[in-house]
Amino acid sequence: MSIPVDPYYDKQYNARASVSDYDQYPRLYRSLSDAAHSSLQVFRDIAYGPGAGERLDIFPAAQPDAPVLLFIHGGYWRALSKAESAFMAPALVEAGACVVVIDYDLAPAVSLDHIVDQVHRSLAWINAHIAEFGGDPTRVVASGSSAGGHLVGMLLAGGWHADYGVTDSVLRGALPISGLFDLQPLLATQINSWMNLDEQAARRNSPQAHFPCQGPEIVVSYGALESAEFARQSHDYLEAWQARGLPGRFVAAPGRNHFDVVLQLGEPGTPLYRAALQLLGL
Repeated sequence: MSIPVDPYYDKQYNARASVSDYDQYPRLYRSLSDAAHSSLQVFRDIAYGPGAGERLDIFPAAQPDAPVLLFIHGGYWRALSKAESAFMAPALVEAGACVVVIDYDLAPAVSLDHIVDQVHRSLAWINAHIAEFGGDPTRVVASGSSAGGHLVGMLLAGGWHADYGVTDSVLRGALPISGLFDLQPLLATQINSWMNLDEQAARRNSPQAHFPCQGPEIVVSYGALESAEFARQSHDYLEAWQARGLPGRFVAAPGRNHFDVVLQLGEPGTPLYRAALQLLGL
């Protein structure tokens, strides 16, 4: 039985309605990413699995054994792709990082369980193969925005690693931005018209319900102009992470909204760029 839409939650999680011109942001992501593809060495459309959508792009660092930034795009699990997700590559490669951006299949054609499985497999592929492209598999940091922040949370979750042939220390750090860590409120929003989650699927895929026994350092952030629910999600997750004795901190992003906060990853000197370098050991 479907849950009726709750007007409060529906407004709070309607990220597109929180800005005056949403369409400018995918165009900006794409133009910046196209520039990255044009200006940097890149290995494109490397398969991390058998599916047509299971591809990733690698922007290698100039030096071998470089730390790796894995970026997972947002789009509420139904939009965007790696083609719009390389905007941070020029600044991070210049700083000495190897940058990897991934594709995954999109809802409603596939379930969230399927997407989470793909993201787990992409990290396992990186762990096994990134050294072939000059990356250090022991220094992988995962970042993502919005739905990508949720998927970073699912990489941080406990209990999945052995099934994918990796250890629970596969990540050196993580930087989820504007993440969705408890999916329960989404059941009462229009988002569930394409996600088709029930109570069990929402809990199964909520990072807030699956903390690891041990984990890497994380940095949690969101734009100061975002809704109260997006802010609460990040703070609740970080508080619970720290309560388990796990290392983590919050980085504020004044003046940023749900869609431009992530651009800081590619803007030297900004708080999130500095946080990424710290997690990468650069």
